[in-house]
Amino acid sequence: MKQKRLENLNRRIKQQFADKELVFGDGSVNSLIMLIGEAPGANEVKQRKPFVGQAGEQLKEFLNILELERKDLYITNVVKFRPTRISKKTGKLINRAPNKMEINDFKEYLFEEIDIINPQIIIPLGNVPLKALINNELQISKEHGKILRANVNGNVYKIYPLYHPAAVIYRRGLKKIYIEDLMKLKDVIPR
Repeated sequence: MKQKRLENLNRRIKQQFADKELVFGDGSVNSLIMLIGEAPGANEVKQRKPFVGQAGEQLKEFLNILELERKDLYITNVVKFRPTRISKKTGKLINRAPNKMEINDFKEYLFEEIDIINPQIIIPLGNVPLKALINNELQISKEHGKILRANVNGNVYKIYPLYHPAAVIYRRGLKKIYIEDLMKLKDVIPR
């Protein structure tokens, strides 16, 4: 039932964004834990799977600390295509954060995806999913490592925001904080 609903949702997204290379959620549709990132990067688009690039390597470490396997989770992104811009240095396409319009275009789909999976806990990774779920005024730097609540289509979900795994790559000083947040999360995740 869940798989069929997810397939129907993904079909509708494909129709609306037919000109984009889309990366849909991945993992167990019966998972109690849902991770939400902001948008896929180049590696994710190539492999058609969320969190397989450098951030995916950080995610593996994250899962080891939590004593979980990727197959035990459902992982998705707010925006299902790769937002890009041209680098001034190299002239090549590089990732950029999704803009408000892109986030709003996918928000209803994200909420339906959450409704289908119906997890016990949602882990937004970074500002984009945190703001999409709860409130545009929230900042990951103030809310990480706290248990929050979000009303999604009339259902209240437990939320545990974390820095995006890529943030640890670019800001090494976050590593200690990230691990502390994971240790706290370990006590609240459903088993």
